[in-house]
Amino acid sequence: MNKYKTAVFFTAILSAGLLVSWRYGSVKAKIQTPSYKQPNVILILSDDMGYSDIGCYGGEAATHNLDQLASEGLRYTQFYNTSRCCPSRASLLTGLYPHQAGMGWMTTRDFHLPGYRGDLSHNAVTIAEALKNVGYATYMTGKWHVNFHPTPTSSKENWPLQRGFDHYYGTILGAANYYDPGYLCRDNQLITPYTDSLYKPREYYFTDAISDNSVNYIRERDKNKPFFMYVAYTAAHWPMQAPENVIKKYKGRFDRGYETLRAERLERMKKLGVIDQPVELSPFDGKPWNDEENKPAMLRRMETYAAMIDVMDQGIGRIIKQLKTDGIYENTLIIFLQDNGACAEILGGGKTVPVAKNPANVRKLSPETLIYSNNPPVTRDGKLVMQGKNVMAGPPDTYVSYMKEWANVSNTPLRKFKHYVHEGGIATPLIIHWPQVIKQAGAIRTQVGHEMDIMPTILDAAQVSYPKMYNNNTITPCEGISLVPTFTGKPLNRTALFWEHEMNRAVRMGKWKLVSEADLKKQFFKSHPWELYDLSVDRSEMHNLASSHPELVKQMSAMWEDYAKRCQVYPMPWKAEDGKF
Repeated sequence: MNKYKTAVFFTAILSAGLLVSWRYGSVKAKIQTPSYKQPNVILILSDDMGYSDIGCYGGEAATHNLDQLASEGLRYTQFYNTSRCCPSRASLLTGLYPHQAGMGWMTTRDFHLPGYRGDLSHNAVTIAEALKNVGYATYMTGKWHVNFHPTPTSSKENWPLQRGFDHYYGTILGAANYYDPGYLCRDNQLITPYTDSLYKPREYYFTDAISDNSVNYIRERDKNKPFFMYVAYTAAHWPMQAPENVIKKYKGRFDRGYETLRAERLERMKKLGVIDQPVELSPFDGKPWNDEENKPAMLRRMETYAAMIDVMDQGIGRIIKQLKTDGIYENTLIIFLQDNGACAEILGGGKTVPVAKNPANVRKLSPETLIYSNNPPVTRDGKLVMQGKNVMAGPPDTYVSYMKEWANVSNTPLRKFKHYVHEGGIATPLIIHWPQVIKQAGAIRTQVGHEMDIMPTILDAAQVSYPKMYNNNTITPCEGISLVPTFTGKPLNRTALFWEHEMNRAVRMGKWKLVSEADLKKQFFKSHPWELYDLSVDRSEMHNLASSHPELVKQMSAMWEDYAKRCQVYPMPWKAEDGKF
């Protein structure tokens, strides 16, 4: 908050003479009630999508509602995540680097190292915890994925309700069959789509369920409180599943193949202004379209992927409609971004086989049977779930990804994918919409930011301080910085940003980016030499300038080492083949 805003804020509250008592853990404080109405906040996160997938960033899918938010708000073109589901969500929720929140890797293993516990740290505080304690109602829908991999008997201490949310509907796990998600729960209770007494659609589809429950939370909220709602879609994470009527909308749209579509996207991105330099397309990584032997099945995967994005956007439209119906659209801060770059993971790339290892032993599931995995091997009506290169994506009895070739298209024009910290792994669209405050409708912002900036931005907008204590735990100081100054075009005061994931490392300092890819050999990680890029003219990281600027490599690599020591990247769980990194 700048000095002028601070003076106005405290003058108003002192004249009002109002005090509100609140508590962060055992530390009591008194704050004055702001003289203006605090905004509602909706934070929307999509899953495993590429930088150019939504319409206002160049994609083919119909995203009319996101495009409208962008046209009325701001689009950011130099914004980053952390390249993977769990670390990104931990960073987003806490305003910290992921290792500081205990999530330097995934939730499937506790390495018993401070930065790699696989469970959200209690020395980190969530957006919901911070806002709830100053009077906000807090809701969440969708994918959680920041507590240690659950079992039927494991603790719920890090489930959403225990981390600040009043109500929750979604899945605790990281991926799910869209027609029958595993670890589905309402509040703290595990359910199935058939046992949920509050939501009974004619046809269940998880993306719609997330949207519809979000609308219900808005409709049924306490009207005397501002609210914060975190809407964490699983779209468009594998499996590629979507309603048939939406898939049909995209029939023929991708028939020209990977290379042609990438070139077309790049041209649209330039016209839209999200690329403002003569950037080169990164090299295509995969089998050329002319050599593709499974064209019908591969086209079907991308048609389904686009449909998944389309359904998500339709749901966002219903959320917006409810805000307008309730007369709160103008003073609701809406933020949209993605958790990592496009996913090149291979799921269903071989011969057609059942997901079940022993299909003869698989039995039909009753409506009441709880699912404790990402994907049940059989549908409720008894069909075996299938994988394979020729499987036609879409229905509930399929479980495939859209493969590396389509991920290239999603990340146009950037290099690499999810997992990596080259631009294709960490670049995300960011749309910020707040009509009451943002007056430069449709403007593009090029300030360099990181998803750990989202929490301080929300707290700044709500006039709330980042807590030093919570539930008797000392809270790690916030690493992110507020984006509120950028709403009026002001710069951000930051020296550098840092990344580490599975020994993929990077530093962004101004226009310069230092990056190193990990080389995984069995259980060993070995980093490749540092590469240096000038992103002001080379966003696709095509021209390595490390040999031309050894002084920058030395400076920035030393900065990365300092970050790694300070932010719990060290000690690492990864073994080095040569005994050192």
